[in-house]
Amino acid sequence: MSIKQIVLFSIPALLLFHFSAFSQEKELDPEVVNIVKPYTPTISDAFKVKETATLNDSLTTPKKEVKYSIFSVPVASTFTPAKGKATTVEKTKPIKRYDNYATLGFGNYTSILGELYSNFEISRTDNVGFFLRHNSSQGDIKDVKLDNKYYDTSLDANYTSRQRDVTYRFEAGVEHQTYNWYGLPNDDVLFIPEADINNIDPLQTYFSGYLGGSIALDDSFFNRATANVRYLGDAFSSSEFNVKFKPEFSFPLESLSLKIDADIDYLLGSFKRDYQNLSDIKYSYLNAGLSPSITFVNDDLTVSLGVSGYVSVDAENSETDFSLYPKLNVSYRLLDESAIVYGGADGGLKQNSFYNFKEENPFISPTLNISPTKKLYEAFGGIKGMLSNAVAYNARISYGKDENKALFQRNVLKTYNTSFKGYDFGNSFNVVYDDVNTLAFFGELKVEVSDIFTLGINANYYNYSTDFQDEAWNLPALKASLFSNFNITEKLYGGASIFYVGERKDLLTSDFPFGNTDLQTVTLDGYVDANLSFGYRFTDRLSVFVKGSNLFGDNYQKWMDYPVQGIQGLAGATYKFDW
Repeated sequence: MSIKQIVLFSIPALLLFHFSAFSQEKELDPEVVNIVKPYTPTISDAFKVKETATLNDSLTTPKKEVKYSIFSVPVASTFTPAKGKATTVEKTKPIKRYDNYATLGFGNYTSILGELYSNFEISRTDNVGFFLRHNSSQGDIKDVKLDNKYYDTSLDANYTSRQRDVTYRFEAGVEHQTYNWYGLPNDDVLFIPEADINNIDPLQTYFSGYLGGSIALDDSFFNRATANVRYLGDAFSSSEFNVKFKPEFSFPLESLSLKIDADIDYLLGSFKRDYQNLSDIKYSYLNAGLSPSITFVNDDLTVSLGVSGYVSVDAENSETDFSLYPKLNVSYRLLDESAIVYGGADGGLKQNSFYNFKEENPFISPTLNISPTKKLYEAFGGIKGMLSNAVAYNARISYGKDENKALFQRNVLKTYNTSFKGYDFGNSFNVVYDDVNTLAFFGELKVEVSDIFTLGINANYYNYSTDFQDEAWNLPALKASLFSNFNITEKLYGGASIFYVGERKDLLTSDFPFGNTDLQTVTLDGYVDANLSFGYRFTDRLSVFVKGSNLFGDNYQKWMDYPVQGIQGLAGATYKFDW
């Protein structure tokens, strides 16, 4: 140690020794402490210590700002990271898609089902498709006196082209259908001798064809347009032409969107005779409508407000009619996708036709009175949503009024006629019109568990009020259905459905000589139709199936005196292929 260091160390030591000696020399005065009572300790009130203490000391000096800098020197490294390798993902075999398939099946009642679909890709943007379908049965319904076979054969073709800004499609088809008016009344209602029954020819044949197309544009105020021309004829020289043209336009605004839909419907037809065999029937209607609407979409609220206006020209009666109908739809998300409330009012003009009537009831007579139906309004409201990712629901209530609503009613049982046709024995149906008010309730629940299992149930309840007719003929008060699809294994799959239709009412009318008429309201029982199907895939191309219909075996009557086939079975195979 150097002399300088020794001196610096000694000075503080001497000062400390001096201060200690001075303190020891001072004496404290003695004091006497008298204890009056025992010491009782107490706890003072607690107080919160501040996180940062406040210093009030004259010796406290502020902290000096420290300035520093980093002098970085690069260091050479010999570390070489290993190259990363992506984890392999297990690839699933893509499902093979085929452009063509053929189905052939046979069942009891000598039933045949055949289908052939074929699609040809002409280029990356164009393709052509064909669809041939045949469904027939020899009938053989229990206790039916007349021939009750039927068959339905159709061929459809289409051409589609998808360009960059436009998509257009052309389609055409023909159909040939055969039905029999086999629904003769019971013997206690109208007794027909066996010899006369053998002379009845109940066969009705329909021939129809159509030609149509559509065009859709992208990034244009003109969205799309569809056009269709259809012809229908039958074995009794009936004929009908129907031309439809529907363009759609949209104009986006700042926060709204304006949409305009147009509807042009021209119908021309004729029947050789009316049901009383007094004269022929001709009808001709031109309906032109325009439906503008404005739509506002917010995060949770969607509002569409519009109106439909129609001009209807009845050329045969030289009458022109103009009518307006509401177009209002509102929906609001209460709980995202869990609960969506909706409501509104709707209406429009529906042009009835011979083709639509025979599609709903093939046992109508070719002696109909054709006229349009006005849906003056239908106010509705409901709630729908998703209870989970697999469960959806919908509940709806509505009330509306239809003016000139078409109702199917059984034709009069003729007892006197100079020239009977195959439909003149009370075994066919006509159409009557009435103003009908309808209160309806609808509920639906769907469960979808991936592709393994799906289940759905829905029900409709109707309450009708008529103005002129005694009942809403052949309209049920209750309709319900239960349906399910399931995959038992990778190759075995199936489906099931149950339909219920409640009671309907029809009018039994008999004419007698000298103008007497007998009226009787008949109630048709409700019925249940259960169906079950299974399929098995041998390969991606070949599969077999078996189907059962009306498994309860009930020969129920969908229309008065028209019982259906009992338990029906069908088995067949489907083969997929590419040309």
